[in-house]
Amino acid sequence: MNTHQRWVGLAVLALPTLLLSLDVSVLYLALPQLSADLGATSTEQLWILDIYSFLLAGFLVTMGTLGDRIGRRRLLLIGAVAFAVASLVAAFATSPAMLIASRAALGVAGATLMPSTMALIRNMFPDPKEMATAIGVWFACFMGGMTLGPLVGGLLLEHFWWGSAFLLGVPVMVLLLATAPFLLPEFRDTAAGRLDPASVGLSLGAILPAIYGLKTIARDGVSPTPVAVLTAGLVVGWLFVRRQRSLVASLGDRSAVSADPLLDLSLFTNRTFTSALSVMLFGGVVMAGVSLVSSMFLQVVEGRTPLQAGLLLVPQNVAMVVGSVVAPVLGRRFRSADVIALGLALAGAGLLVHTVVPADGGVPYVVTGLVVASFGISLPMGITMGVMLGAAPPEKAGSAASVSETSAEFGIATGIATLGSLATVIYRGRFEDSVPSGVPTDAAAAAHDSVTAAAATASRLPGETGAALLDTARDAFTGALHGVGWVGAGVFLVLAVVAVAVLRTPAPPAAEPVGEAVGEAVGRRA
Repeated sequence: MNTHQRWVGLAVLALPTLLLSLDVSVLYLALPQLSADLGATSTEQLWILDIYSFLLAGFLVTMGTLGDRIGRRRLLLIGAVAFAVASLVAAFATSPAMLIASRAALGVAGATLMPSTMALIRNMFPDPKEMATAIGVWFACFMGGMTLGPLVGGLLLEHFWWGSAFLLGVPVMVLLLATAPFLLPEFRDTAAGRLDPASVGLSLGAILPAIYGLKTIARDGVSPTPVAVLTAGLVVGWLFVRRQRSLVASLGDRSAVSADPLLDLSLFTNRTFTSALSVMLFGGVVMAGVSLVSSMFLQVVEGRTPLQAGLLLVPQNVAMVVGSVVAPVLGRRFRSADVIALGLALAGAGLLVHTVVPADGGVPYVVTGLVVASFGISLPMGITMGVMLGAAPPEKAGSAASVSETSAEFGIATGIATLGSLATVIYRGRFEDSVPSGVPTDAAAAAHDSVTAAAATASRLPGETGAALLDTARDAFTGALHGVGWVGAGVFLVLAVVAVAVLRTPAPPAAEPVGEAVGEAVGRRA
């Protein structure tokens, strides 16, 4: 491909990227209308929201590896058809069950699109500098969709019914289907063997329960059921790793095994790959948790409506778009490790602002801290993806992309669960130490549970008593925000040191999977 063809192809790959992020943010606005129209219960509403991300995360590894085998462009086109059909079904759903099923299909289709786009970028842009710029554009489109989602959704829902939010995907996918066969090249691993069904089942059995357990703990708190489900996912994950190792060990004797590993574990022996993956994972953990706590602060402590809070969070998305564009420019002038460390240090500085947010008039502090942190974290996000893809063999680009995107899903779920729980612990401790006198015992017990419960309880108490209870809860939750800010800043500063120490001397990318058995088997099949 010449230079012009590569960049035109990137524009085509930006279509599904923009849509996938826009589709998620639009749904939050459409949920009240569709719930009222379909009569969805609170449990059904949660499944409408969550089933997409569950299956997206669950199928990323499988679809990334499948794309390596059958062709990244072919899988992208298959996913586009599936996404368009599922969008139509969702738009005209007549029951909550029908909408949940179509959202599940959208999640599986989305899992085919995301790693395919990133793997194609890896193959289309072999030059590291060009690849960094292309990935920066990819991230800018993704965050652009998150930013435009509330605006586009608001306009659609003001003039049309809730199904119009899902119809956004249809023309985008039709355009992708019309242009991709002519503007995108095909790449696949010609030496890859058959997909292993047992590995696919174990992969789903590990990822789906783990994501479900983390999200349930984040939403409802620690209880036996989600802990047991999470534990089961971890056990199945261990079995999955054992299965992959056994398949690798058997590659030297094709009569002993009929399939190749679903996930090339040799990727994790590359120090550069694992270090970049760690930066991406923990970056997601911190930003997801901080965004959750910041949103709660804006709504409960500052008294903003959900729409107002959402609009106040738009500047951080804009900052991430800007940072995604700036990152490859800096990457061409400075070492990747230095840019990553700079971004992490900036992100840590932004979260330090959260440690001084006042309980009254804290909006400018929160918005400023999020903007600085989001701009900072956007610098390493695109570059670490480029580092990971560059560290992986070209024929394993789909697998590498799926690992990074799965880690992002885990990072978000883990961040909400862990930092959300940390905020709750800090809130309860501070509230318990400063319950105002005159508050009835049952009201104090209810308010002790969470800041949202405290706000609801305070509204039912008379005058000064209710105001005193609400002020105490607001102060306690502000302290929780400070604590999350300290933890997040500390994590980012540690990651900055790791980036400088490890990524300044990257391990060279392997020309083929690491391991003698794998190398010999690939050589024979080629």
